[in-house]
Amino acid sequence: MSRYNDPDSRLVYSTEKGRMCPKCAKPSDQCRCRQSQAAPSCDGTVRIRRETKGRKGKGVTLVTVAGLESDELKKLARELKAKCGSGGTIKNGNIEIQGDHRDLLEEQLRKEGFTVKRSGG
Repeated sequence: MSRYNDPDSRLVYSTEKGRMCPKCAKPSDQCRCRQSQAAPSCDGTVRIRRETKGRKGKGVTLVTVAGLESDELKKLARELKAKCGSGGTIKNGNIEIQGDHRDLLEEQLRKEGFTVKRSGG
């Protein structure tokens, strides 16, 4: 079987169309997969936990806020990073803040009207 007839092979980049989506095989700017991703359903609770796994011992505070759109999540992440005076990012729909800021974040999120739970140890 040649590689061109292999059903498991896929086009990743085209000189005519640029990057291709691996799921729907459309150009990235026309991708249907990313546009149709809805926010996960939520029980209305924000979960805060500290995590060091995969970070060479450096701790981050992980804030899981389900049910927010990406723009709202970015805005919330920006506010929380400013409040902590620390860096951070958004990965897989979770907000990661560098350092252990669980108490400060819990207080801030309660002020903004969220129901907050600590998860983990």
